[in-house]
Amino acid sequence: MASRKPSIVFAHGLWADGSCFSKLIPALQREGHDVISAQNTLDSLEGEVDAVHRALERVSAPAILVGHSWGGFVISAAGNHEKVAGLVYLAALSPEAGESAQEQIGQFTQPELFNHLQEENGRIWIARDGISYFCGDLSPEDQQLVWATQGAPRAEMLTATTDDPAWKSKPSWYLLTTQDQAVHPDLQHFVSQRMGANTVEVNSSHVPMLSQPEVVLDLIRKAADAVATP
Repeated sequence: MASRKPSIVFAHGLWADGSCFSKLIPALQREGHDVISAQNTLDSLEGEVDAVHRALERVSAPAILVGHSWGGFVISAAGNHEKVAGLVYLAALSPEAGESAQEQIGQFTQPELFNHLQEENGRIWIARDGISYFCGDLSPEDQQLVWATQGAPRAEMLTATTDDPAWKSKPSWYLLTTQDQAVHPDLQHFVSQRMGANTVEVNSSHVPMLSQPEVVLDLIRKAADAVATP
């Protein structure tokens, strides 16, 4: 009997929306997966978790959560849902219990991107002169598209914490981006090792789902094969 294809639910990062996975979704749909890209609130960690849980209600089990950047924090908090069978992290943060993103980032060399952020009324976003540090391996036109469509999250989200990260009980996979200037590669190495994640490295900026989608798809396929049920 053929295995049931796992569902895939994506969680985007702070300066993005669900369309950042547009190069992945059609391929996964063609392969028979139910796929939803959650549209996160960028207002609070609780709101992000609720958005992912609402997406999970629309798909069948087993499901894989895929989180990019801050989305790794989100899937760690949302992944204890009963439908979730595995977690895939893309250049992502991943907390220990009680650890904030700000604390995690502060343990390592500050990436260059953080010198090119703007803040107003409690919201933060990437300045125009900083977008190359976020997605420098895209064409100039695509870099400007990423800049124009970025979200503006609440700064206080960086201090949010979770009590029971799902990676402690669910299998995980990690894509480490070695040319990343938004989440330092040393931080990525640390969190992927701490989780015991199945880790693959790629010579990419912070947005491998846009610059090297086939590498990302291969990692998601490995996770899907591992958790597929008869």
